[in-house]
Amino acid sequence: MGALQSLPDHPEYVGLAEKTGFSFEQIGILHNRFKQLSHNEETLLRENFNKIPDLDCNPIRSQIIEAFFDRRNFRQNGEGTVEEIGFEEFLVIMSHFRPPTLHMSEEQREGIRREKLRFLFNMHDTDNDGTITLEEYRHVVEELLSLSEALEKDTAKSIADAAMLEVAGISMGHMEPDEFYAGITFEHFLKLLNGFEIESRMNVRFLNMDTTTLCK
Repeated sequence: MGALQSLPDHPEYVGLAEKTGFSFEQIGILHNRFKQLSHNEETLLRENFNKIPDLDCNPIRSQIIEAFFDRRNFRQNGEGTVEEIGFEEFLVIMSHFRPPTLHMSEEQREGIRREKLRFLFNMHDTDNDGTITLEEYRHVVEELLSLSEALEKDTAKSIADAAMLEVAGISMGHMEPDEFYAGITFEHFLKLLNGFEIESRMNVRFLNMDTTTLCK
């Protein structure tokens, strides 16, 4: 598993490996990237992400940055946001982008899928009210489709538009005239994206690293 696997200088890696699924070697690589971003400080601030060139032209740049400071994504059932994160929080967030391994059971794969979709949902549920709008759902679909090399950007956008209209028709078609459309809940979101292969598509390349390779 790499030289770091046997180093006694990193006993803290044992707990981090159990929590995130990364190997000691992968944790070492991510630790080096963390130190580069933080300029060797113990914590990362939002401003550290503002200096990443690959994020400048990303249409959901602000949501990506906020995801790293959202307590809901730390696997601690927290709420609200924080002003800075340490390496453990950074590693936990990065683990959301880690693809499943070949030896995982179907139950484990389903757990990873649900976790990734929860992360995506939280990213767009910016007011933390437990719902996302139809427009936000359209953005999610377009983002997932845009990751496919077989689809052009305009095609992905057209399919996302159609998906949004379909959901609007189904959801609002069952509403009474005086009912107010509250938005898409997470459970509804899971059902809507049932046919999407997200496990290996959701990855990070803006940190000058490709998380699709971070797999045991």
